[in-house]
Amino acid sequence: MNINMPLGKALNAGLRRALEDDPKVLLLGEDIGALGGVFRITDGLQKDFGPQRVIDTPLAESGIIGTAIGLAMRGFRPVCEIQFDGFIYPAFDQIVSQVAKLHYRTGGNVRMPITIRVPYGGGIGAIEHHSESPEGYFAQTAGLRVVTCSNSADAHLMIRQAIASDDPVLFFEPKRRYWDKGEVDLGADPDSFPLHRARTLVEGADATVVTYGPLVSTVVQAAEVAAAEGISIEVIDLRSISPLDIDTIAASTRKTGRLIVTHEASTFMGIGAEIAARITERCFYHLEAPVLRVGGFAIPYPPAKLEKFFLPDVDRILDAVDRSIAA
Repeated sequence: MNINMPLGKALNAGLRRALEDDPKVLLLGEDIGALGGVFRITDGLQKDFGPQRVIDTPLAESGIIGTAIGLAMRGFRPVCEIQFDGFIYPAFDQIVSQVAKLHYRTGGNVRMPITIRVPYGGGIGAIEHHSESPEGYFAQTAGLRVVTCSNSADAHLMIRQAIASDDPVLFFEPKRRYWDKGEVDLGADPDSFPLHRARTLVEGADATVVTYGPLVSTVVQAAEVAAAEGISIEVIDLRSISPLDIDTIAASTRKTGRLIVTHEASTFMGIGAEIAARITERCFYHLEAPVLRVGGFAIPYPPAKLEKFFLPDVDRILDAVDRSIAA
């Protein structure tokens, strides 16, 4: 059954389905119970499943993740909400030193089926610690899977896949897209599309633009503007940051001869740098121009009045496309 719903509601429906399907699934987080979370992603779940399965925690991110580790060791599948992206840093040690390492450290005897939900990115007029893009920190950590949805259908599908995974998953949610609506198949088979495969959203011939999360909608808009000007852009939604679906990106790059990567995080040491390096290694003789990156700047997140200059927009993305074609 297909229903048109906002991305945030699709996440709620996916969490509800996971709670219904597996009694070992538990939700933990700050204000996720009676309040339903700051963004109301868990709205109504404590009422329907009880405070033993949808648990309001103290304001202590390290404690949330530490508790989840113990629960995972006892066979549960905890789903942790980090209220805002910038609040994840107190839990960083637990995530990279314990969550990511325990399976390896125990020779495969201990699994960590923990999903850590992280609303991330800008565009809501919030200050630093509420508008950050920390995905690169975790993508570099062996033992973690790092994914991000960009639309309602993927939000519902991917959160169920993440919770079902026996590996720890950092699930980044583009908070400024929570209210964007899209069609969702509530009965979709979780195996209908792999969690770690990129999607080609728009077919094109002149240049490939790869992005993920909050910028997917922006890049699709850029492709529409470019098409009106006679430029054909292929748009790829990465979906998974670690592992990377380089094969899909490489196939597209070989076809178009040009690649632009864009994300909200700083381009310095960003995901785009890794993609650019890998594609240059694989597709050097197919490239008609250098791989270009469009992203945030290497500064703390700016005040709300300045974020429009910080976040990549249609104009900045199209400027990179123009420079690539002109090269």
